[in-house]
Amino acid sequence: MPAPEKTARRALSVTAAALTTLCVLSPTAFAAPSPSASPSASPSASPPASMSTVGGARLGRPGTQVDLAGGAPVLPKDLTARSWIVADAESGDVLAAHNAHWRLAPASTLKMLFADTLLPKWPKTTKHKVAPSDLAGIGAGSSMVGIKEEETYTVHDLWLGVFLRSGNDAVHVLSAMNGGVANTVAEMNDHAEELQALDTHVVSPDGYDAPEQVSSAYDLTLFARSGLQKKDFREYASTVSAKFPGETKKNKKGKTSRQPFEIQNTNRLLSGDADMDVYPGIAGVKNGNTSNAGATFTGVAERGGKVLLVTVMNPAKDEHNEVYKETARLFDWGFAAAGKVEPVGELVPPRSAAQASPGPDASGAGEAGGGAGRGAAGTRPVVGARAADGSGGVGIAAGITAGVLVLLAGGAFLINRKWPLPDLVRRRTRP
Repeated sequence: MPAPEKTARRALSVTAAALTTLCVLSPTAFAAPSPSASPSASPSASPPASMSTVGGARLGRPGTQVDLAGGAPVLPKDLTARSWIVADAESGDVLAAHNAHWRLAPASTLKMLFADTLLPKWPKTTKHKVAPSDLAGIGAGSSMVGIKEEETYTVHDLWLGVFLRSGNDAVHVLSAMNGGVANTVAEMNDHAEELQALDTHVVSPDGYDAPEQVSSAYDLTLFARSGLQKKDFREYASTVSAKFPGETKKNKKGKTSRQPFEIQNTNRLLSGDADMDVYPGIAGVKNGNTSNAGATFTGVAERGGKVLLVTVMNPAKDEHNEVYKETARLFDWGFAAAGKVEPVGELVPPRSAAQASPGPDASGAGEAGGGAGRGAAGTRPVVGARAADGSGGVGIAAGITAGVLVLLAGGAFLINRKWPLPDLVRRRTRP
């Protein structure tokens, strides 16, 4: 993109974010966003007749796109989501999709883009004392992890709040550390453009409903795929429970103490619920739910050496945990159909990776650098045990408790891969 155009887009993003903050702080300034206030249509509307063709012409068509070859199972018949996609996380092949590029309200699944953009900025041990201004502008009814003013938290604490509890308070504190909400929104929009997630327009970094804030099942899947390049992202996304710092209190004798409390991941495929079991092989990623977006979810799971990404947006069926149930059915179908269907499109690489097109001997920068499509050489972070930083109370997805996350040594390209990925959730059999 030419520099003047990119500068103009960034300026518009900053202005939009500032206006959104004003809306939240002054409810009378703007009416609550209705579905028709953004490019996402009302829940009963049909998808546009033509949509983006990023990743292939089939993905721009409304309706279900799938090419069943001999022996391939048929798609589940009880899918009610407005939009969904099933993709191979490594090759980028889209196995099937339904209105993949329909621009809809994303809810907290947008936090995947937030994390992918900001995670590389600070070490986990960085500490921050929360000022009252850090928590300004949080939308009414937001999901919160329980951050208190004038308390000090590590960046690690804050990211646990983002991933496990979908805490908008944690998002706002990290945004304040990053120069404010407006700057963070501008950076997220820039990063979405770099990932070729062109259906996405960010207005609020936490995914809270806002006029003109949209994404798509295709773009959310790109965010997950990019984020999963990062070790910290994978760790947080697969954490089931953790200890979070509580409020400092003083007893009658004047002695102060700060007791932690436990937080649980709200991703029900990861943590389970009364009406559903943990999905085998699940390792994240992020869920969301707002009045405008309905329920949204992107998940990653591994089975038999195959790693799939599934995104589901706004099921029409009004049943408890429906978004997870439809995701699980699509995972089951994807694992059974892998190798038996012709791809209907692909997950495109980031612009920089597509332009660079390095050869098989190219070396990758470390994950700490945050570059999409790059991996740390020889790193083998263990999952299923306590987190490496020693934080207490951290549980990892049951589906990957026996294994390790293996990264590509030296960031070398996988043979026949469109974009280099670490082996995300593959497990090694214990001796």
